[in-house]
Amino acid sequence: MRLTPMFTNALKLVSFGLLLTLVGCTKPDETKPASSRNEPAQAVQSTPSKPGALSAPGITSSSPPAAAIANADGERAGTRVDITELKRSGDNTLTLKFVMVNDSDKAIGFGYDFGDKANDIKDHSSIGGITLVDSAGKKKYFVVRDTENNCLCSRGVKDIPPGSRTNLWAKFPAPPDDVQKISVVIPHFGPIDDAPISR
Repeated sequence: MRLTPMFTNALKLVSFGLLLTLVGCTKPDETKPASSRNEPAQAVQSTPSKPGALSAPGITSSSPPAAAIANADGERAGTRVDITELKRSGDNTLTLKFVMVNDSDKAIGFGYDFGDKANDIKDHSSIGGITLVDSAGKKKYFVVRDTENNCLCSRGVKDIPPGSRTNLWAKFPAPPDDVQKISVVIPHFGPIDDAPISR
């Protein structure tokens, strides 16, 4: 049987249409964004206590924390601080950077807990109450403050949920150049003696 050119063209169009339909068909889940699928939302993962582990999403940066140069356990079991840097700056200040780790079953609240009692209102949700102590020189260093008495430190800090960690920092007046180690006192954590100062 011989097909007319018009019938042949019609067959080609129908075949092409079927091909497009087949190519365009996908499973419904493949076209939906992950958040709209019928899968349970992924929970915030707890952060292992090992150095170099990734931190909980939304709490810290996605990069692994630097290795600790000193640390101390908190008053509550499962909490600790890891100092990652204590470095002199060109503006005659010392910058302290540390990670507060919460592997306990309760959140670490900030509020007024880590502020300087003499600056209660200004230090709400900050770490303005941290001090450095040079035992040999018999001197205590407080967090540097600006002209409005705000601490040059982490401010507006959110509570740290269980199984999470957060990065914090504070600036202090630099001790004399011959001071190479100093004690770090963070409220609600054990004192960290002989933390090395770098340049």
